[in-house]
Amino acid sequence: MKPKKSWWILAILSLGVIIPFTAPYLTLDPANSRVSFTAAAIQFPLLVAHIITACVALLSGFFQFLEPIRIKAPKVHRYLGRVYVGSVFISAVLALVYTFYVEDFSKATSFLVLTLLWFFTCWKGYRTAVRKDFDEHRKWMIRSFGVTLVAVSGRLVVPVLLLSYCILNGFSLPEGRVAMVEKVLNVNIWVGLIVNFIIIEWGILKE
Repeated sequence: MKPKKSWWILAILSLGVIIPFTAPYLTLDPANSRVSFTAAAIQFPLLVAHIITACVALLSGFFQFLEPIRIKAPKVHRYLGRVYVGSVFISAVLALVYTFYVEDFSKATSFLVLTLLWFFTCWKGYRTAVRKDFDEHRKWMIRSFGVTLVAVSGRLVVPVLLLSYCILNGFSLPEGRVAMVEKVLNVNIWVGLIVNFIIIEWGILKE
């Protein structure tokens, strides 16, 4: 069975979102970071390592869900699965450590919840595979990949949230543009996570 066009569209869209975001960090220059640091010597390496391993999880996740690989090349699928699980676990641990350096409470909370969900769903996917409960394994890995894709959806919803902010404030910026952007970036992860889980659970229930 050929991969659905929607899957390729999602993959291309994800790369289009992630590549511009990731590129500045690959220079390994803290001056190119889009976030500020209170302890750059510690935070920047943690952030770069987290981003790189998360990108590995994203790429391996896309390929391990392709049916030509999953069905016709099970050894490749298992290898990609190990790469995915390993990169998620490493990236999640790095994110957990990084969370303690985030000064904004709302952002720190959203990162913490996202990280714990990422680790938990991936762990469940791994354990169900070990038990050879492949039906539950597939469901949990879909959920895990949904959390992985929050890196994409969380950024895609930003324009919608900015527009919503303007509409709710009568197309005015009572606290200024900087405050508007700050408030949107405090909730975009939550919104991206909720949207992904609604789509995923709806898809699982349809099966």
